[in-house]
Amino acid sequence: MNKKIILGVTAVLAAAMLYSCNNKGNQKVTGTESNTPENTADSQDHAGHDHTGHDHAQAAPAQSSEPAAILPNFTFYQLRSGIRVSNENLAKDKNTVFILFDPGCSHCQHEATELEKNIDRLKDVNIFYISMNDPALVLGFFDSFAPKLSKSSNVEVLIDKDQTFIQSIHVPSQFPANYVYGADGKLKVHWEGEKNINEVISQFHK
Repeated sequence: MNKKIILGVTAVLAAAMLYSCNNKGNQKVTGTESNTPENTADSQDHAGHDHTGHDHAQAAPAQSSEPAAILPNFTFYQLRSGIRVSNENLAKDKNTVFILFDPGCSHCQHEATELEKNIDRLKDVNIFYISMNDPALVLGFFDSFAPKLSKSSNVEVLIDKDQTFIQSIHVPSQFPANYVYGADGKLKVHWEGEKNINEVISQFHK
């Protein structure tokens, strides 16, 4: 397959993901946790959320069945400074959580707001928020829904301008997509879609 075809397929996948704030149906969860009714996205009342611009009927992009079991090399860029962030910046003694999100997704907005409310319970993990969207949209997302969270010392907001995440780690079908990697770089658990915030925090510390 030549390079142009590969880039074309990647672009299609990225475009499809921007419309995948679809939390109807079963969540996809790996690890030892089972999906219980109280933790499914349908248990959350989002009837009042604005889903304008999200085609919930759009087919999910093709994807690998599981995320990378061992965290591959990556390069992202800090939202505000543009400074490069790579594997070298990962903590050596705690879990790192990657949250791939779309600023226009109401479920992503809700999770960020809930995490900010529980910010004191997140001190023992590092969180990397990652988006392929325009930096201005990402900045607006945090200014509106989780300004304190984005400025926490253990939270990095990163721009994935090279689409590294979907090329090397995983292509999720729902946002927000959460991935918990241990200090050894091994995947501990991942899930796609919104879930109960207490379960989210528990899995962050898995």
